[in-house]
Amino acid sequence: MSASPTPRGWELLLIMASALAAMTGTTAAYVTHEHAWRYLVVAGCFVQVVGWLRHGRRQRGGAR
Repeated sequence: MSASPTPRGWELLLIMASALAAMTGTTAAYVTHEHAWRYLVVAGCFVQVVGWLRHGRRQRGGAR
């Protein structure tokens, strides 16, 4: 395991997929004016935070 500042593996997948979901939800909410798309935006942002936290834990070695 290297000390790379770039996310790799599952962390990268979580970050990229959730960013795509959040952007899709934002665009859909803007175009359709449906408030239900906000749940996709919130879920995408939440999963992206989880991905960054997992990446940060990996960088620290799990120490708190």
